[in-house]
Amino acid sequence: MNWIYGAILLAILVGLFVAPHWTMTALGFRQTVEAMPLMIPSMRLIAALGLVGVPLNLVVLNRLLAMVNTVRSGDPFVAQNAARLQTIAYAVLGQQLLQFIIGTTSRSVPPLRISAFSTGGWLAVILLFVLARVFAEGTRMRDELEGTV
Repeated sequence: MNWIYGAILLAILVGLFVAPHWTMTALGFRQTVEAMPLMIPSMRLIAALGLVGVPLNLVVLNRLLAMVNTVRSGDPFVAQNAARLQTIAYAVLGQQLLQFIIGTTSRSVPPLRISAFSTGGWLAVILLFVLARVFAEGTRMRDELEGTV
């Protein structure tokens, strides 16, 4: 699904360069031709920034899959999972920054209603950093315990 999302955004971005008025109309913007040139650069920026989200999503999905595999093997509390959670936290932080930039940019395209701030998203970033630290400490404590037994 992530690749489909990326392909659709890439098609929109290319369309905004090759046939901007047609693409804007296809996206549902029915403003006058005079108003569209003011909106097209913002839409190009929004689509390009959306493409930046594709690799961030991929980072999160790949790390989550690797963590699920360690759970299946019966040993989720390993140092790699703590590092994976930290990487996920940074990727989600990047996604939140992208959302802020896209939301702010979308204000120049009046019909768009994209939120620039998500309280839940920022809380998730904090939670992921804390959880990564908990995993690291838990792994360290388990390794210490195994060394004493």
